[in-house]
Amino acid sequence: MKMSPAAGKQPVRSRKEDREEALVRAAFNQIAERGFEGLRTREVAAGVGLNIATLHYYFPTKEALIRGVVAHAMDRFRSTLAPHGSPADQFRNHLRAVRKLLRDEPEVGAVMGELALRSARDPAMARIMGEAFQAWQRTLRGLLQRAAGDGYLARDLDYDDVAALIMATLTSMTLPSTASADRTDRAFRQLERWLGLRSSK
Repeated sequence: MKMSPAAGKQPVRSRKEDREEALVRAAFNQIAERGFEGLRTREVAAGVGLNIATLHYYFPTKEALIRGVVAHAMDRFRSTLAPHGSPADQFRNHLRAVRKLLRDEPEVGAVMGELALRSARDPAMARIMGEAFQAWQRTLRGLLQRAAGDGYLARDLDYDDVAALIMATLTSMTLPSTASADRTDRAFRQLERWLGLRSSK
């Protein structure tokens, strides 16, 4: 069967989308390297060849730019979700892919850790992080429910509580005082053992 010329092509990105992504990545990198306090919007703009007025056209406030940074970081976490295999495999693979992400892209953990710490004393940041974590908790809860429904996990688990515990464990791995490859590996292994993920029904 012949494909039309447009078939299979990726959607064409607009100049606006490209510039927004470039600005978000520049801000993300600044936070990863310098911490939240080191974020300078003028330098973010200059780093991608724009002036501060143009940055404000795309992101009118610093809060809007931070929302973009959080969305970028959460996209990296969403990339660890694969709709293949049994529900237990999907959940197990998600945990292992997050572990690999934190090991291979430590800047993701560094940025999320910085923003989580900042949110404790910044109401606007707390709202942004709260929205992101609520979405992540819903995703985890769905994975847990499907795994239990197919007999891979105990059915009497409180899915919201377990999702919250998993998130607390993974989030702590992004904090400077607890982040280490060995500690992270042990935490992930213990999560799998505690959940009792079984390879078959």
